[in-house]
Amino acid sequence: MAAASSSDSDSCRAESKEANSKWLDAHYDPMANIHTFSACLALADLHGDGEYKLVVGDLGPGGQQPRLKVLKGPTVLTESPLPALPAAAATFLMDQHEPRTPALALASGPCVYVYKNLRPYFKFSLPHLPPNPLEQDLWNQAKEDRIDPLTLKEMLEGIREKAEVPLSVQSLRFLQLELSEMEAFVNQHKSKAIRRQTVITTMSTLKKSLAEEDAVSCLVLGTENKELLVLDSEAFTILAKMSLPSVPVFLEVSGQFDVEFRLAAACRNGNIYVLRRDSKRPKYCIELSAQPVGLVRVHKVLVVGSTQDSLHGFTHKGKKLWTVQMPAAILTMNLLEQCSRGLQAVMAGLANGEVRIYHDKTLLNVIRTPEAVTSLCFGRYGREDNTLIMTTRGGGLIIKILKRTAVFVEGGGEVGPPPAQATKLNVPRKTRLYVDQTLREREAGTAMHRTFQTDLYLLRLRAARAYVQAIESSLSPVSAIAREPLKLHAVVQGLGPTFKLTLHLQNTSTARPILGLLVCFLYNEALYALPRAFFKVPLLVPGLNYPLETFVESLSDKGISDIIKVLVLREGQSAPLLSAHINMPVSEGLAAA
Repeated sequence: MAAASSSDSDSCRAESKEANSKWLDAHYDPMANIHTFSACLALADLHGDGEYKLVVGDLGPGGQQPRLKVLKGPTVLTESPLPALPAAAATFLMDQHEPRTPALALASGPCVYVYKNLRPYFKFSLPHLPPNPLEQDLWNQAKEDRIDPLTLKEMLEGIREKAEVPLSVQSLRFLQLELSEMEAFVNQHKSKAIRRQTVITTMSTLKKSLAEEDAVSCLVLGTENKELLVLDSEAFTILAKMSLPSVPVFLEVSGQFDVEFRLAAACRNGNIYVLRRDSKRPKYCIELSAQPVGLVRVHKVLVVGSTQDSLHGFTHKGKKLWTVQMPAAILTMNLLEQCSRGLQAVMAGLANGEVRIYHDKTLLNVIRTPEAVTSLCFGRYGREDNTLIMTTRGGGLIIKILKRTAVFVEGGGEVGPPPAQATKLNVPRKTRLYVDQTLREREAGTAMHRTFQTDLYLLRLRAARAYVQAIESSLSPVSAIAREPLKLHAVVQGLGPTFKLTLHLQNTSTARPILGLLVCFLYNEALYALPRAFFKVPLLVPGLNYPLETFVESLSDKGISDIIKVLVLREGQSAPLLSAHINMPVSEGLAAA
């Protein structure tokens, strides 16, 4: 009976949690075997039938066997192998012909593979780069048999370490070979021309001339050669080429190519560069304190996730607007756009299994998943307008649908900082006295600084003199003599007129005992009386604390007190080894009488 009641309460709790959630759980398959990241996910109506499909550039388990997968609902519709690991996937309209079905572009290695109706349509390869002239000369010598393979390897390694132009793939493969395989490799490739090829690191789309959703778009490619290329979608020619100081890894695009556009590229050197139309070099630079892990544009704000577990908001000119600290490391980011309500927000997948949704620095919602999410995609899927697709670290697939009645409210997630934290302080107006003081500091700033430095040096000098005097007169409770390492501590107990004075004397040496010490008390005999003002100290064993007790009698009935000095001396020496000044308390017994 108890088990039945507990199961009923659990089911009720689950139902209430589902009712309070803004999301419907449409599908969860932990064994979907999808390993990808957000840049390789895209949603599009590939057949023009109103049924949106999910395009996945799958890395494969362990980065092996990359494949292009197209999903319809929870099932895989088509699957085809890829020659290299995918870098990004995007859907775009190539022309104005009917039916208006979008094309699929998949960046992989040095090529962009374009598909129409899920059939291969065009393959664009990045132009070859000029080879290293020294490398070209070495392979020409190897072709004429003027150098042996071992010499070729040594000289290529020297070029790789010092040259600014990197080696070609052919030379890099040659350097990885064993000695027995080098000669056959040289004979096979020495007649071939040296070609240096770069690869694509990121890709996005840019509207050509109109801002409409069904307008023709261009492809924007970021390459390992620190360049951005704008590619025409009809002729597949390079319309514009821009240079960057580092390799781009994340790309955000806004505007139209024929009118005005902005490109924001997050690079491997930890900076974000902003480029505009007709600019071959970056116009603005945003320096981050850590490496970027994601870049999303929300309206006119660039939201950057960093390896310091934080989100930052910047303008396109590089001004920082806000910073939000995350409870765990950020694994992936993407844009959430709810067109029916005009909402744009940023989604961040965290290492602790949470997906957080932020509008600026305000937390809107928190989704908890069974496993850490590695990719996110939001948009129309199937016939549902607001669908969230997530893939997990173990290859799982999670599909959630946003309820039509769901409204994201500020503070709808977890409790964040109080609103009063963002309220500006009511700073009072500047008074005439403040203005006069400011003018005086401007005019006499040098003299004020010199006076401050003089006083500071005098303070240091007086402190040093007092320290030297304390050492010389043994006014410290710790002995400064290496031969007599002692430590003294005094405790006064009692209310009066009789006090108990306990001296704790300790030998701080490691192995040498100390013998022949004396303790002497100096005090005002009109105020205090001690039974023994001078006595010998027994042998001090290293490391032990020796309590030496005596009684102090207060003679004054006026409620006054004085200092009693305790000196520790060596027999036959007048200078004390160490000393202590004891501030005696007022005798409460005599004061009460």
